[in-house]
Amino acid sequence: MLILLKGGRIVDPYHQRDEIADLWIEDGRVIRAPQGRQPDQTHDVSGKIVMAGAIDIHSHIAGGNVNTARLLLPELHRARAAPMLPLGTAKWSTYETGTIYAGMGFTTVVEPAVAPHQALQAHLELSDIPIIDKATLTILGNDDFLLSLLRDGESPAAIADYVAATLTATHSLGLKCINAGGAEAFKYNARTFSLDDVVPFYGVSSRKIVEGLQQALTDLKVPHPLHLHSNNLGVPGNVATALATIEASRGLPLHLAHMQFYGYGSEGEHGFSSAAATLAAKVNATPNVTVDIGQVMFGQTVTISADVLRQFGAAGSAKPKKSVILDGDANGFGIVPYLYREGDFINAIQWAVGLELFLLINDPYRIFFTTDHPNGAPFTTYPDIFALLMSKERRAEVLSRIPQDVLAYTTLPSLTREYDVNEIATMTRAAPAKLFGFKDRGQLGEGAVADVAVYSPNDDIAKMFRHAHLVFKDGDLVVRDGRVSHYRWGKTLKVNPGYDKAINRRLSAYYERHYGISHNMFAVPAHILPRTDPFKEVACAQ
Repeated sequence: MLILLKGGRIVDPYHQRDEIADLWIEDGRVIRAPQGRQPDQTHDVSGKIVMAGAIDIHSHIAGGNVNTARLLLPELHRARAAPMLPLGTAKWSTYETGTIYAGMGFTTVVEPAVAPHQALQAHLELSDIPIIDKATLTILGNDDFLLSLLRDGESPAAIADYVAATLTATHSLGLKCINAGGAEAFKYNARTFSLDDVVPFYGVSSRKIVEGLQQALTDLKVPHPLHLHSNNLGVPGNVATALATIEASRGLPLHLAHMQFYGYGSEGEHGFSSAAATLAAKVNATPNVTVDIGQVMFGQTVTISADVLRQFGAAGSAKPKKSVILDGDANGFGIVPYLYREGDFINAIQWAVGLELFLLINDPYRIFFTTDHPNGAPFTTYPDIFALLMSKERRAEVLSRIPQDVLAYTTLPSLTREYDVNEIATMTRAAPAKLFGFKDRGQLGEGAVADVAVYSPNDDIAKMFRHAHLVFKDGDLVVRDGRVSHYRWGKTLKVNPGYDKAINRRLSAYYERHYGISHNMFAVPAHILPRTDPFKEVACAQ
């Protein structure tokens, strides 16, 4: 089918386009304007803004941690007369995840933390999310096999082979490291763990673990750099850890996750302040580092993390007073519900820190829009955050309501920058495409997949981004005025790095010795999944 989107304002930073023009779609792809042909379907989008489908690089939408959170908080469930699947009544269930994201114009979402042994369950759940394309990041950094390789002085090639074998078996798009060594040290009763602390028994530091994984991904030419959840998340004064971690990147690519949770100083009578300006200056001066924010918004949420050390420490602050902490294989996990309150000094500082980072980091290709869903806020709050970024008046309105002693410990009241539509499109489309090595999305060039979001300009910015006028997924019209009009199934994106298969023999012996089973028990065979041809490969650099 030949489709014409006629006369819209095309905003495509990937190709440096911001112009009134037509957009043509055929067979699920963007094409150049055909000569002498009439469209089968025309949509008059004059006066509308036309962007590529948005890409969320870090959102917890599947896996054991997410389902445990649903079980822990039945009060957040929505009743349905006849749920199609277990936990189908959970708020932000698989079904709703796809429909809500699509309604806002998002067409690709990355689940950033799947333990290798839980990959099959995560992919089964992702297969049940409609419309959008998905991907996972596999967790390493606290597992015995890797720590043993580092302890025993194995070569970088052996570490790279292990990383590649794990990514291949789990059908992952990249690698996540969460508080490197911290979860393993927690098993030895450590309750704090910093960059140069050493993991008991293994004798390796957090820094050495990060360096090993960072080098492995560079050697394998995996497009996405190491996706790092640093040490000391949420601790007053932890900006020092963030600065040291950036310095330790050694000029190699490194992505630092949810940096709002690391932008804290320890000034004032509360011993808690914003250090966002210092952190932003360091990011601006370090071009090999990219960051996402993890913006906090006021309201009820639940924190989900494989940083079991941090979650154990946070359990006493749970609101409501219940939590789940699992000190299991490798990372384990912690589920701690939390209520961010507008009238709370600490929470207000957290809210301000995220916005400061957004406004102070200069390059929109190195800063990424996230709330670390659901840790900082549910992904349903995204339109409200866009409004805060694009309107200093909207920020001032919230600043007038929070505790006024907060204002002395944040630079936010002095920041007048307002994002424009091109910067929003860069941060949520073009920049993620570059970060993950996507050649076919995040843009509207010839040959790109026809993932397209059309918005109706509105003085109410949140309303504009909450209900997209039209959304196309692979050329199918799936959303009209914020409501899903057509269902389809997306793909799961993965990499397939080459490696020496001799590592598989070592892994077979390891699993036989420690588990008494084949290591293939933890692989994800495509034929088990309920969708035909469920995966799409993203090429590693040649």
